[in-house]
Formats: sequence, structure tokens, C-alpha cells
Amino acid sequence: MGERVAFLGLGVMGFPMAGHLVQRGHEVAVWNRTSARAERFVASHRARAASTPAEAARGASFVFVCVGRDADVREVVLGEGGALGGLAPGAVLVDHTTASAELARELEARATERGAGSLDAPVSGGQAGAEQGALTVMVGGAEPAYDRALPVLRSYARQVRRLGPAGSGQLAKMVNQICIAGVLEGLAEGLHFAEAAGLDAEAVVDVISKGAAQSWQMDNRHRTMLAGEFDHGFAVEWMRKDLGLALAEARRCGAALPVAALVDQLYGEVEALGGRRWDTSSLIARLRRR
Repeated sequence: MGERVAFLGLGVMGFPMAGHLVQRGHEVAVWNRTSARAERFVASHRARAASTPAEAARGASFVFVCVGRDADVREVVLGEGGALGGLAPGAVLVDHTTASAELARELEARATERGAGSLDAPVSGGQAGAEQGALTVMVGGAEPAYDRALPVLRSYARQVRRLGPAGSGQLAKMVNQICIAGVLEGLAEGLHFAEAAGLDAEAVVDVISKGAAQSWQMDNRHRTMLAGEFDHGFAVEWMRKDLGLALAEARRCGAALPVAALVDQLYGEVEALGGRRWDTSSLIARLRRR
């Protein structure tokens, strides 16, 4: 028997994630700021569109949110007509947005006031992972809420893990983005050096990808990086948002992030080249322009 759920935010991630919930037999209500996108979802899935987040959340056991930034979450959950107003006692709010740990703690406090639960559950895996139902979900929040939500989260995830109290999921996602940033800059520099030194970069990657230099980014992005094709994944503007969250948190907790700070600046140069919407592998573009 499926659960009654709401999904708020039908972007490139949310649209396929909500689709997996329908496919798993859950009763899904959707809301999107652009109503035409919600109508398109309803036209292709057995679901209903709501006029406000509160309407979508009303009567739902789980309310999923997948929007852009802290301000968007505040509007969709805490604003006028927001999901909090429709959140029933015993329901669980699950925020898949990559946002601040501070906001995650605030959402849990506000949900608790209504007798509900809250989980911060940012995801990794990109659009392809969402479409394939193979996302990694990093979760923060109370164990009872996590245990209840876990079977539903598995509708679109291959890996789900609770990492601690509220905010822990967001902090873990920051770790994820810090690691990716360093790997991508290293890969961009390596490919750029191979080309400048007159090597067959494809042949070099074929060799070194069998050893310690191997990474997901190398396996999946080196060909498109060499071809100068940057429309295959997570956009630069969103990576800069995520790195900004990590750098702000690092200042609070005293962590040193010199590479992450540098890569954030380098992405600023990519944006200046017109690459705000290029994917994160576009770091190589700024090296080629030097």
C-alpha cells in the first residue's frame, strides 16, 4: 500500500524523483512555482496538481521539497501558503534542497512545534541519477523520522544514510561538493597539460584511469571536457552556491578549505566567460583561454 505524499519543486531533479514515487504506487500531489510544469507532470503521471504548497501537503504523510536555495525553501515551506501550514501531526518533511545546516535545524524546530518530523536530505547523482532512481541521499534528523521515511526514499535512491541530527545531511553534502571541486580542477589541469605537452590525451586517460588517478569524473567527463562540451550535468552557478555554503560553514567551525576557496574563484572566471549554465567540468575552458 502506497503512502500519501506531496512533492514540491519539479525541476530537473524533482520531476523524475516525483515520477519514481508515482511508479512505486504512492499517491502523489505535486506543486511547482511554474504551474505549467506541474500540469505537464500530471499529464504524464497519475498524480494531482495543487495550487499551493500547503494544499499539496495537507493530509500527506511525507512532504518532499526540492528547490534551489535557502530563500526558496523558506518561501515554499514557511511562507504564506507554505507547506508548514498543511503539515499534519505525525507527517515528515523531507528537504532534498542543498541548503544550509542552519536552515535544516530551523525546519526541524518548526516541524516539531506542529508535532511533525523533519529531515534534511540533500542528494548527489545529478539529473541522470534522479532519472535512473540511483541517487545518494545524505540525511540529517531524528532516527524515528528517518526510519519512517527510508522505504519511501528508496523509491529513487540506491544509497541512503542518516549521518546524525538535523543539519548533518547538509554538512555531508558540503563534504561531497568540496571533494568534487578539487577532483574536477585536478582533472582539468591534467587534461590541459596533456594537450599542451603534445600527448594524446585520450590515450593518457585510458592508461591512468586504470590506476590511482581514476575517478568518476575522469571516467564520465574527460571526453566531453576534451571536446569542449559542457552541457552534461550540474551547472556552475549551482556549484558556486554549494561551495558558498561550505565556505560559510567552514568559517563558523574553523575548518581550512584553501582548495575549495580557490576553485570557487576559478568558477567565477568560468562565469565571466559566459559559463554560468555550463556544467562543472567546464573548469578546463578557463585554462584554454589563458
